[in-house]
Amino acid sequence: MHSVHDKLAILADAAKYDASCSSSGSKGTRKGPGLGSTEGAGICHSYTPDGRCISLLKILLTNYCIFDCKYCINRVSSDVKRARFTVEEVVRLTLDFYKRNYIEGLFLSSGIIRDGDYTMEQLIEVARSLRQDHQFRGYIHLKTIPGAADELVQQAGLYADRLSVNIELPTKVDLKNLAPEKDRAKLENNMSMIKEKADELKDARKNIKSTPLFLPAGQSTQMIVGATPTPDLDILKTASNLYTGYKLRRVYYSAFSPIPHADSRLPSQTPPLIREHRLYQADWMLRFYGYNVDDIVSDRHPDLDLEVDPKTAWALRNPGFFPVDVNRAPREKLLRVPGFGVASVHKMLALRRHHRIILADLTRLRVALNRARFFIITADNTTTARSIDALDLRQRLMPGPKQLALDLG
Repeated sequence: MHSVHDKLAILADAAKYDASCSSSGSKGTRKGPGLGSTEGAGICHSYTPDGRCISLLKILLTNYCIFDCKYCINRVSSDVKRARFTVEEVVRLTLDFYKRNYIEGLFLSSGIIRDGDYTMEQLIEVARSLRQDHQFRGYIHLKTIPGAADELVQQAGLYADRLSVNIELPTKVDLKNLAPEKDRAKLENNMSMIKEKADELKDARKNIKSTPLFLPAGQSTQMIVGATPTPDLDILKTASNLYTGYKLRRVYYSAFSPIPHADSRLPSQTPPLIREHRLYQADWMLRFYGYNVDDIVSDRHPDLDLEVDPKTAWALRNPGFFPVDVNRAPREKLLRVPGFGVASVHKMLALRRHHRIILADLTRLRVALNRARFFIITADNTTTARSIDALDLRQRLMPGPKQLALDLG
Protein backbone atom coordinates (compact mmCIF):
# COMPACT_ATOMS: atom_id res chain seq x y z
CA MET A 1 0.00 0.00 0.00
CA HIS A 2 1.60 3.27 -1.12
CA SER A 3 1.42 6.47 0.91
CA VAL A 4 0.28 9.66 -0.83
CA HIS A 5 3.92 10.77 -0.86
CA ASP A 6 4.97 7.55 -2.61
CA LYS A 7 2.12 7.87 -5.12
CA LEU A 8 3.13 11.43 -5.87
CA ALA A 9 6.72 10.37 -6.60
CA ILE A 10 5.55 7.64 -8.98
CA LEU A 11 2.73 9.48 -10.75
CA ALA A 12 4.47 12.84 -11.11
CA ASP A 13 7.42 11.07 -12.73
CA ALA A 14 5.08 9.09 -15.00
CA ALA A 15 3.43 12.31 -16.19
CA LYS A 16 6.67 13.78 -17.54
CA TYR A 17 6.20 12.05 -20.91
CA ASP A 18 3.10 14.11 -21.70
CA ALA A 19 4.25 17.37 -23.30
CA SER A 20 0.77 18.76 -23.99
CA CYS A 21 0.81 20.83 -20.82
CA SER A 22 0.44 24.57 -21.10
CA SER A 23 -1.65 27.33 -19.60
CA SER A 24 -1.46 29.75 -22.51
CA GLY A 25 -4.71 31.55 -23.05
CA SER A 26 -5.93 31.20 -19.47
CA LYS A 27 -5.67 34.85 -18.42
CA GLY A 28 -8.87 36.15 -16.88
CA THR A 29 -10.94 33.09 -17.73
CA ARG A 30 -12.87 32.66 -14.46
CA LYS A 31 -14.23 35.54 -12.45
CA GLY A 32 -15.75 35.84 -9.01
CA PRO A 33 -14.59 35.09 -5.48
CA GLY A 34 -12.93 31.77 -4.80
CA LEU A 35 -9.68 29.96 -4.33
CA GLY A 36 -6.91 30.03 -6.92
CA SER A 37 -5.70 32.16 -9.78
CA THR A 38 -4.34 31.59 -13.27
CA GLU A 39 -2.04 34.60 -12.93
CA GLY A 40 1.02 35.46 -10.84
CA ALA A 41 4.40 33.89 -10.16
CA GLY A 42 5.37 30.51 -8.80
CA ILE A 43 7.38 27.42 -9.63
CA CYS A 44 8.34 27.51 -13.29
CA HIS A 45 6.54 24.84 -15.25
CA SER A 46 5.11 26.63 -18.28
CA TYR A 47 4.71 30.10 -19.73
CA THR A 48 1.87 32.12 -21.17
CA PRO A 49 2.37 34.09 -24.42
CA ASP A 50 2.96 37.31 -22.47
CA GLY A 51 5.81 35.69 -20.53
CA ARG A 52 4.08 34.96 -17.24
CA CYS A 53 5.20 31.82 -15.46
CA ILE A 54 2.41 29.42 -14.55
CA SER A 55 3.16 26.57 -12.19
CA LEU A 56 1.12 23.40 -12.53
CA LEU A 57 0.87 20.24 -10.52
CA LYS A 58 1.39 17.72 -13.32
CA ILE A 59 0.42 14.16 -12.39
CA LEU A 60 -1.38 11.04 -13.53
CA LEU A 61 -4.43 9.79 -11.72
CA THR A 62 -2.90 6.35 -12.24
CA ASN A 63 -0.24 4.69 -14.36
CA TYR A 64 -2.19 1.44 -14.52
CA CYS A 65 -3.40 0.99 -18.10
CA ILE A 66 -5.28 -1.64 -20.05
CA PHE A 67 -3.74 -0.52 -23.37
CA ASP A 68 -0.44 -1.83 -24.73
CA CYS A 69 0.86 1.14 -26.75
CA LYS A 70 4.39 0.11 -27.69
CA TYR A 71 5.96 3.54 -27.14
CA CYS A 72 4.47 4.04 -23.66
CA ILE A 73 6.31 3.29 -20.43
CA ASN A 74 2.95 2.70 -18.70
CA ARG A 75 1.64 0.13 -21.19
CA VAL A 76 -0.03 -2.94 -19.70
CA SER A 77 2.94 -5.18 -20.54
CA SER A 78 5.45 -2.90 -18.79
CA ASP A 79 6.86 -3.86 -15.40
CA VAL A 80 7.01 -0.33 -13.97
CA LYS A 81 5.98 0.36 -10.39
CA ARG A 82 2.26 1.17 -10.34
CA ALA A 83 0.18 3.51 -8.24
CA ARG A 84 -3.26 5.11 -8.23
CA PHE A 85 -4.62 8.22 -6.58
CA THR A 86 -8.16 8.49 -5.34
CA VAL A 87 -10.16 11.49 -6.50
CA GLU A 88 -10.01 12.93 -2.99
CA GLU A 89 -6.22 12.63 -2.87
CA VAL A 90 -5.76 14.59 -6.10
CA VAL A 91 -8.14 17.29 -4.92
CA ARG A 92 -6.37 17.58 -1.57
CA LEU A 93 -2.91 17.66 -3.14
CA THR A 94 -3.96 20.41 -5.54
CA LEU A 95 -5.41 22.56 -2.78
CA ASP A 96 -2.50 21.97 -0.41
CA PHE A 97 0.09 22.74 -3.07
CA TYR A 98 -1.77 25.88 -4.05
CA LYS A 99 -2.04 27.14 -0.47
CA ARG A 100 1.72 26.69 -0.10
CA ASN A 101 2.23 28.76 -3.27
CA TYR A 102 3.85 25.82 -5.05
CA ILE A 103 1.37 25.82 -7.95
CA GLU A 104 -1.34 27.82 -9.64
CA GLY A 105 -3.13 25.00 -11.40
CA LEU A 106 -3.43 21.32 -12.22
CA PHE A 107 -2.55 19.19 -15.24
CA LEU A 108 -4.19 15.78 -14.86
CA SER A 109 -3.86 12.79 -17.13
CA SER A 110 -4.25 9.07 -16.56
CA GLY A 111 -3.70 5.57 -17.77
CA ILE A 112 -6.90 3.77 -18.73
CA ILE A 113 -8.53 1.74 -15.97
CA ARG A 114 -11.57 -0.47 -16.69
CA ASP A 115 -12.49 1.53 -19.81
CA GLY A 116 -12.38 5.01 -21.27
CA ASP A 117 -15.69 6.17 -19.78
CA TYR A 118 -14.86 5.09 -16.23
CA THR A 119 -11.45 6.78 -16.32
CA MET A 120 -12.86 9.98 -17.83
CA GLU A 121 -15.50 10.09 -15.10
CA GLN A 122 -12.74 10.00 -12.47
CA LEU A 123 -10.90 12.94 -14.06
CA ILE A 124 -14.13 14.91 -14.34
CA GLU A 125 -14.92 14.30 -10.69
CA VAL A 126 -11.55 15.78 -9.68
CA ALA A 127 -12.25 18.93 -11.71
CA ARG A 128 -15.88 19.14 -10.55
CA SER A 129 -14.91 18.84 -6.90
CA LEU A 130 -12.24 21.52 -7.22
CA ARG A 131 -14.61 23.93 -8.98
CA GLN A 132 -17.85 23.32 -7.11
CA ASP A 133 -16.91 21.93 -3.68
CA HIS A 134 -13.83 24.09 -3.12
CA GLN A 135 -14.46 27.10 -5.41
CA PHE A 136 -11.05 26.63 -7.06
CA ARG A 137 -10.52 29.32 -9.74
CA GLY A 138 -7.04 28.25 -10.81
CA TYR A 139 -6.10 26.68 -14.11
CA ILE A 140 -7.19 23.10 -14.84
CA HIS A 141 -5.95 21.12 -17.84
CA LEU A 142 -7.37 17.63 -18.36
CA LYS A 143 -6.28 15.03 -20.87
CA THR A 144 -9.20 13.28 -22.52
CA ILE A 145 -9.26 9.49 -22.41
CA PRO A 146 -9.38 7.58 -25.74
CA GLY A 147 -12.76 5.92 -26.15
CA ALA A 148 -14.61 8.18 -23.71
CA ALA A 149 -18.14 9.15 -24.70
CA ASP A 150 -18.73 12.56 -26.26
CA GLU A 151 -21.05 13.50 -23.40
CA LEU A 152 -18.25 13.00 -20.89
CA VAL A 153 -15.76 15.01 -22.92
CA GLN A 154 -18.32 17.84 -23.12
CA GLN A 155 -18.83 17.67 -19.38
CA ALA A 156 -15.08 17.89 -18.81
CA GLY A 157 -15.01 21.07 -20.88
CA LEU A 158 -17.34 22.80 -18.42
CA TYR A 159 -14.80 22.42 -15.60
CA ALA A 160 -11.44 22.51 -17.39
CA ASP A 161 -9.70 25.50 -18.94
CA ARG A 162 -8.08 23.27 -21.53
CA LEU A 163 -8.47 19.72 -22.82
CA SER A 164 -5.84 17.79 -24.74
CA VAL A 165 -6.83 15.03 -27.16
CA ASN A 166 -3.46 13.41 -27.84
CA ILE A 167 -3.16 11.77 -31.24
CA GLU A 168 0.32 10.56 -30.10
CA LEU A 169 1.66 9.64 -33.57
CA PRO A 170 1.51 11.72 -36.75
CA THR A 171 -0.15 9.25 -39.13
CA LYS A 172 -2.92 6.68 -38.99
CA VAL A 173 -0.47 4.01 -40.11
CA ASP A 174 1.90 4.86 -37.26
CA LEU A 175 -0.93 4.63 -34.73
CA LYS A 176 -2.20 1.35 -36.14
CA ASN A 177 1.27 -0.21 -35.94
CA LEU A 178 2.24 0.93 -32.45
CA ALA A 179 -1.07 1.62 -30.69
CA PRO A 180 -3.76 -0.48 -32.42
CA GLU A 181 -6.20 -0.04 -29.52
CA LYS A 182 -6.43 3.68 -30.29
CA ASP A 183 -8.62 4.89 -33.14
CA ARG A 184 -7.45 8.04 -34.92
CA ALA A 185 -10.91 8.69 -36.33
CA LYS A 186 -12.44 8.66 -32.84
CA LEU A 187 -9.73 10.97 -31.51
CA GLU A 188 -10.43 13.47 -34.28
CA ASN A 189 -14.16 13.08 -33.67
CA ASN A 190 -13.53 14.19 -30.07
CA MET A 191 -11.63 17.23 -31.37
CA SER A 192 -14.47 18.08 -33.74
CA MET A 193 -17.07 17.76 -31.00
CA ILE A 194 -15.02 19.99 -28.68
CA LYS A 195 -14.71 22.65 -31.39
CA GLU A 196 -18.43 22.57 -32.17
CA LYS A 197 -19.42 22.78 -28.50
CA ALA A 198 -17.01 25.64 -27.87
CA ASP A 199 -18.37 27.56 -30.87
CA GLU A 200 -21.95 26.88 -29.81
CA LEU A 201 -21.50 28.17 -26.26
CA LYS A 202 -19.36 31.09 -27.39
CA ASP A 203 -22.19 32.24 -29.66
CA ALA A 204 -24.75 31.67 -26.90
CA ARG A 205 -22.77 33.85 -24.48
CA LYS A 206 -23.19 36.82 -26.80
CA ASN A 207 -26.90 36.87 -25.96
CA ILE A 208 -27.11 34.98 -22.66
CA LYS A 209 -24.39 36.07 -20.25
CA SER A 210 -25.15 33.22 -17.85
CA THR A 211 -24.06 30.64 -20.46
CA PRO A 212 -21.35 28.54 -18.81
CA LEU A 213 -17.72 28.80 -19.84
CA PHE A 214 -16.45 26.00 -22.02
CA LEU A 215 -12.70 25.50 -22.40
CA PRO A 216 -11.67 29.17 -22.36
CA ALA A 217 -8.06 28.12 -23.13
CA GLY A 218 -9.06 25.79 -25.98
CA GLN A 219 -7.71 22.36 -26.86
CA SER A 220 -4.29 20.94 -27.68
CA THR A 221 -2.64 17.70 -28.75
CA GLN A 222 0.71 15.91 -28.69
CA MET A 223 2.73 14.05 -31.31
CA ILE A 224 5.70 11.84 -30.47
CA VAL A 225 8.62 12.53 -32.79
CA GLY A 226 11.11 9.86 -33.80
CA ALA A 227 9.27 6.73 -32.70
CA THR A 228 8.64 5.97 -36.39
CA PRO A 229 10.45 6.92 -39.62
CA THR A 230 7.70 9.40 -40.50
CA PRO A 231 9.31 12.54 -42.03
CA ASP A 232 8.77 16.08 -40.83
CA LEU A 233 6.66 16.76 -43.92
CA ASP A 234 3.94 14.39 -42.71
CA ILE A 235 4.23 15.64 -39.13
CA LEU A 236 3.73 19.26 -40.19
CA LYS A 237 0.89 18.36 -42.58
CA THR A 238 -0.90 16.68 -39.70
CA ALA A 239 -0.33 19.70 -37.45
CA SER A 240 -1.55 22.12 -40.12
CA ASN A 241 -4.72 20.08 -40.71
CA LEU A 242 -5.43 19.97 -36.97
CA TYR A 243 -5.00 23.71 -36.61
CA THR A 244 -7.29 24.54 -39.51
CA GLY A 245 -9.83 21.77 -38.92
CA TYR A 246 -10.29 21.92 -35.16
CA LYS A 247 -8.90 25.32 -34.08
CA LEU A 248 -6.30 23.77 -31.80
CA ARG A 249 -4.37 26.22 -29.65
CA ARG A 250 -1.19 24.15 -29.66
CA VAL A 251 0.36 21.06 -31.12
CA TYR A 252 3.15 19.75 -28.89
CA TYR A 253 6.06 17.75 -30.22
CA SER A 254 7.74 15.27 -27.89
CA ALA A 255 10.99 13.54 -28.83
CA PHE A 256 10.65 9.78 -28.40
CA SER A 257 12.34 8.49 -25.28
CA PRO A 258 13.54 4.86 -25.37
CA ILE A 259 11.88 2.64 -22.79
CA PRO A 260 12.91 -0.64 -21.13
CA HIS A 261 12.01 -3.90 -22.90
CA ALA A 262 10.94 -1.95 -25.96
CA ASP A 263 9.26 -3.38 -29.04
CA SER A 264 11.74 -4.19 -31.82
CA ARG A 265 10.03 -1.66 -34.11
CA LEU A 266 11.07 1.21 -31.87
CA PRO A 267 14.44 2.98 -32.18
CA SER A 268 17.03 2.30 -29.49
CA GLN A 269 18.08 5.95 -29.21
CA THR A 270 16.39 9.29 -28.69
CA PRO A 271 16.27 11.33 -31.92
CA PRO A 272 18.33 14.54 -31.92
CA LEU A 273 16.51 16.96 -29.65
CA ILE A 274 17.31 19.70 -32.13
CA ARG A 275 14.71 18.06 -34.40
CA GLU A 276 12.00 18.65 -31.79
CA HIS A 277 13.19 22.25 -31.53
CA ARG A 278 13.07 22.73 -35.31
CA LEU A 279 9.50 21.39 -35.40
CA TYR A 280 8.44 23.96 -32.83
CA GLN A 281 10.07 26.69 -34.93
CA ALA A 282 8.29 25.43 -38.05
CA ASP A 283 5.02 25.23 -36.11
CA TRP A 284 5.45 28.88 -35.12
CA MET A 285 5.94 29.77 -38.79
CA LEU A 286 2.67 28.06 -39.69
CA ARG A 287 0.72 29.77 -36.93
CA PHE A 288 2.08 33.32 -36.90
CA TYR A 289 4.25 34.01 -39.95
CA GLY A 290 2.02 33.10 -42.88
CA TYR A 291 3.97 30.08 -44.16
CA ASN A 292 2.41 26.94 -45.62
CA VAL A 293 3.79 23.47 -45.04
CA ASP A 294 5.06 23.39 -48.63
CA ASP A 295 7.13 26.51 -47.95
CA ILE A 296 8.95 24.78 -45.13
CA VAL A 297 9.38 21.17 -46.34
CA SER A 298 8.65 19.36 -49.58
CA ASP A 299 8.58 15.93 -51.19
CA ARG A 300 12.15 16.56 -52.35
CA HIS A 301 13.30 17.72 -48.90
CA PRO A 302 10.83 16.10 -46.46
CA ASP A 303 12.85 16.76 -43.28
CA LEU A 304 13.80 20.02 -41.62
CA ASP A 305 17.38 21.24 -41.82
CA LEU A 306 18.96 20.61 -38.43
CA GLU A 307 21.85 23.01 -39.02
CA VAL A 308 19.86 26.21 -39.51
CA ASP A 309 16.39 27.26 -38.37
CA PRO A 310 13.57 26.69 -40.90
CA LYS A 311 12.99 30.39 -41.53
CA THR A 312 16.62 30.90 -42.46
CA ALA A 313 16.55 27.71 -44.54
CA TRP A 314 13.60 29.11 -46.53
CA ALA A 315 15.44 32.40 -47.06
CA LEU A 316 18.54 30.61 -48.37
CA ARG A 317 16.39 28.64 -50.83
CA ASN A 318 14.65 31.80 -52.05
CA PRO A 319 17.33 34.47 -52.62
CA GLY A 320 15.14 36.14 -55.25
CA PHE A 321 12.73 37.22 -52.50
CA PHE A 322 15.42 39.45 -50.99
CA PRO A 323 16.55 42.07 -50.16
CA VAL A 324 13.52 43.39 -48.29
CA ASP A 325 13.33 47.15 -47.80
CA VAL A 326 12.27 47.67 -44.18
CA ASN A 327 10.96 51.14 -45.02
CA ARG A 328 8.66 50.03 -47.83
CA ALA A 329 7.86 46.31 -47.56
CA PRO A 330 4.44 45.17 -46.32
CA ARG A 331 4.08 43.22 -43.10
CA GLU A 332 3.91 39.86 -44.91
CA LYS A 333 7.34 40.38 -46.50
CA LEU A 334 8.93 41.67 -43.31
CA LEU A 335 7.81 38.55 -41.46
CA ARG A 336 9.85 36.42 -43.89
CA VAL A 337 13.13 38.07 -42.90
CA PRO A 338 15.28 35.82 -40.68
CA GLY A 339 15.72 37.49 -37.30
CA PHE A 340 12.49 39.50 -37.48
CA GLY A 341 9.76 38.49 -35.05
CA VAL A 342 6.08 39.39 -35.01
CA ALA A 343 6.49 41.97 -32.25
CA SER A 344 9.53 43.63 -33.85
CA VAL A 345 7.75 43.85 -37.24
CA HIS A 346 4.79 45.52 -35.54
CA LYS A 347 7.16 48.09 -34.01
CA MET A 348 8.88 48.70 -37.36
CA LEU A 349 5.58 49.43 -39.06
CA ALA A 350 4.75 51.98 -36.36
CA LEU A 351 8.23 53.53 -36.34
CA ARG A 352 8.52 54.09 -40.08
CA ARG A 353 5.45 56.34 -40.01
CA HIS A 354 7.65 58.90 -38.26
CA HIS A 355 11.08 58.49 -39.91
CA ARG A 356 13.09 56.22 -42.16
CA ILE A 357 14.49 53.21 -40.33
CA ILE A 358 18.24 52.80 -40.05
CA LEU A 359 20.32 49.92 -38.62
CA ALA A 360 20.56 51.64 -35.23
CA ASP A 361 16.76 51.55 -34.99
CA LEU A 362 16.77 47.81 -35.54
CA THR A 363 19.42 47.40 -32.84
CA ARG A 364 17.20 49.30 -30.42
CA LEU A 365 14.29 47.04 -31.40
CA ARG A 366 16.51 44.07 -30.48
CA VAL A 367 16.04 42.19 -33.71
CA ALA A 368 18.57 39.44 -34.49
CA LEU A 369 20.61 41.70 -36.73
CA ASN A 370 23.38 39.14 -37.10
CA ARG A 371 20.95 37.20 -39.32
CA ALA A 372 18.66 39.91 -40.65
CA ARG A 373 21.37 42.22 -42.04
CA PHE A 374 22.06 39.90 -44.98
CA PHE A 375 18.45 40.10 -46.19
CA ILE A 376 17.39 43.72 -45.76
CA ILE A 377 17.82 47.26 -46.98
CA THR A 378 17.65 50.13 -44.49
CA ALA A 379 18.05 53.85 -45.04
CA ASP A 380 21.78 53.54 -44.28
CA ASN A 381 22.52 50.00 -45.52
CA THR A 382 22.15 48.53 -49.02
CA THR A 383 23.96 45.20 -48.54
CA THR A 384 21.97 42.52 -50.30
CA ALA A 385 21.74 38.76 -50.00
CA ARG A 386 22.36 38.51 -53.74
CA SER A 387 25.92 39.76 -53.35
CA ILE A 388 26.86 36.91 -51.01
CA ASP A 389 27.58 33.34 -52.09
CA ALA A 390 24.75 31.13 -50.77
CA LEU A 391 27.06 28.49 -49.30
CA ASP A 392 29.21 31.10 -47.61
CA LEU A 393 26.10 32.77 -46.20
CA ARG A 394 24.85 29.43 -44.90
CA GLN A 395 28.14 28.91 -43.07
CA ARG A 396 27.89 32.38 -41.54
CA LEU A 397 24.35 31.78 -40.34
CA MET A 398 24.91 28.35 -38.82
CA PRO A 399 24.88 28.43 -35.01
CA GLY A 400 28.19 28.10 -33.20
CA PRO A 401 28.92 25.24 -30.79
CA LYS A 402 27.57 27.18 -27.79
CA GLN A 403 24.28 28.04 -29.50
CA LEU A 404 23.93 24.49 -30.82
CA ALA A 405 24.44 23.21 -27.26
CA LEU A 406 21.59 25.48 -26.15
CA ASP A 407 19.39 24.13 -28.94
CA LEU A 408 20.17 20.58 -27.93
CA GLY A 409 19.51 21.31 -24.26
